[in-house]
Amino acid sequence: MSSDKAPIGTRADYPHFLPIPTRWMDNDLYGHVNNVVYYSYFDTVVNRYLIDPGGLDIHKGTVVGIVAETQCRFFKSFAYPEVIDAGLRVGRLGNSSVRYEIGLFGEEDTARAEGHFVHVFVDRASNKPVPMPPGIRAALQRLARE
Repeated sequence: MSSDKAPIGTRADYPHFLPIPTRWMDNDLYGHVNNVVYYSYFDTVVNRYLIDPGGLDIHKGTVVGIVAETQCRFFKSFAYPEVIDAGLRVGRLGNSSVRYEIGLFGEEDTARAEGHFVHVFVDRASNKPVPMPPGIRAALQRLARE
């Protein structure tokens, strides 16, 4: 997804999925999910993955992920009351950072929106970059593109 000319992804491009129901408040006056809400869906699929298989302790953990970069390409809109199938993969796995790549799907095989965001893992107290915890790294390696 490094270029605006990259082909639209399909379900087969993503190894992990999370269903996310749209909410009434997600729609805007134009009758579709507002563009800023897509980033909330990105956050939801990523953080749920970090918490469940990754073991991230969002309340007491000493390491947290800070978003350093985001991007989204829109192809076809969603509207309430659809359920979004959020696909997740890892495009790049560094020592203290990771690039997540997300595809949002309806009933079709091709994504209605695709994007990425980069997390930098930092020490919660100092806000300085630190190596990501081993449990998180192991979970993210399972989603890494090959």
